[in-house]
Amino acid sequence: MTGSPQWAVVFEQVGFGVAALLAGIGILYLCLRAGATLNRLNVTLDQVDRRMAELGKPVADALDSVAGIAKTADETVGRAGKLVAWLERMAGTVDQGVTLVGSALSPAVVNVGATLSGISAGLRRLVRGEERP
Repeated sequence: MTGSPQWAVVFEQVGFGVAALLAGIGILYLCLRAGATLNRLNVTLDQVDRRMAELGKPVADALDSVAGIAKTADETVGRAGKLVAWLERMAGTVDQGVTLVGSALSPAVVNVGATLSGISAGLRRLVRGEERP
């Protein structure tokens, strides 16, 4: 019985060694699997890079086209703004002309109205035979 504690210590030491070996093998297996996954990810990213390089030129051309369209639209809006300003000036000029014509014709219309009123009053007196009041 004196030798059994020594065997227990040896058995314990061997058990810990085997456990450490199994843990190391498990970690090695996990690292290998992670490496394989990262390799697949690297291949996928390389494919994405190639596709993006292929799309780069058409996208740049499309953006240049859009920039040209935007420039043309800006120029058109600028021309439309100038046209609107010109039309506003013309409307102001026409308004001034109408006001001038209206102020010139207004006394004449009033005079024509007064003249017609006087003529009609005179004709009434003439037809009815009334004297002047």
